[in-house]
Amino acid sequence: MMSQSVRSLLIAATVAAGGLAMVGCTTTSPSDVQASPRATTGSLDAQVDATLSRLYATVSGSRELVARSKAVLVFPTVVGGSFVIGAEHGRGALRSGSRTLGYYSTTAASIGWQAGGQSKAVVYIFNTQEALDKFVNGNGWSAGVDATVAVGRVGANGVIDTNTAQAPVSSFVMTNAGLEAGVSLQGARIHKINM
Repeated sequence: MMSQSVRSLLIAATVAAGGLAMVGCTTTSPSDVQASPRATTGSLDAQVDATLSRLYATVSGSRELVARSKAVLVFPTVVGGSFVIGAEHGRGALRSGSRTLGYYSTTAASIGWQAGGQSKAVVYIFNTQEALDKFVNGNGWSAGVDATVAVGRVGANGVIDTNTAQAPVSSFVMTNAGLEAGVSLQGARIHKINM
């Protein structure tokens, strides 16, 4: 049987290793990271621009999809960590054309066997006015509850598939490795914030 101090040391080492793993995970360059947890609107807008540019370079047809959409909600950095219980958080901007309509935060939680951390960029594309109106006029919004969000897929020809383009809301998740396929965003809670 382990003594209490050995158990405490083992737990502390595991938490420290998880924290170190999170430091190496990012979707932004070190110059984009702010010392303050609250990013200014200017720096957040610049990060949104960079994320959209990265999406356009990664997914053929995404620039056209965003241009045809009613609006796009971009979270440049959604940071998550877990040790049995997981949590994610990020800030982003809702855009229509080149105009920012508002700023939002996203949070999600999960329970289950998990450990580690990650950072990702999440983009929601509102393809219909009805989906956008429901999002903007709601008091908080949950992916999978308030709207079915189609995970953006790229066909064999390297272009966005028709189901993604025709869904009321579609999404893309990017990590340092590129576009993530099959990622579920269900349960992500999104709220408008003042910045």
